[in-house]
Amino acid sequence: MTIKEIQEEIVDEFSMFEDWMERYEYIIDLGKSIPLIDEKYQTDDNIIKGCQSKVWLHAEENGGKIEFTANSDAILTKGIIALLLRVFSGQTPEKILEADTSFIDEIGLKEHLSLTRANGLVSMIKQLKMYALAYQTKLG
Repeated sequence: MTIKEIQEEIVDEFSMFEDWMERYEYIIDLGKSIPLIDEKYQTDDNIIKGCQSKVWLHAEENGGKIEFTANSDAILTKGIIALLLRVFSGQTPEKILEADTSFIDEIGLKEHLSLTRANGLVSMIKQLKMYALAYQTKLG
């Protein structure tokens, strides 16, 4: 599935909910199914800077595609990173780097987060793309 197709699927899913309380619950549920980071990678080196909560992110290249794992100490933040992993994990570095993230605005996520969480969301996307850039350079 392409990044765009996954994003469209997410927009469709979010449109089924009537209010933001239901959407928050859905995001929290997504966090429960996140591909969890191996404990050996849950170190300070893998913490995403700029997040209010602790978010650990690890990436590995597998057949030219990047597989991400993550964890967070906050349930909502864990759901947000799970949403991003759903979009970007299993994609090539090039596809990750050229992907836009307008689906976040389409579902209204950023506007329904506190300023610090919204900044954290931006930091998460930035870190995912930094990993993609590093792997693109390494693979290229």
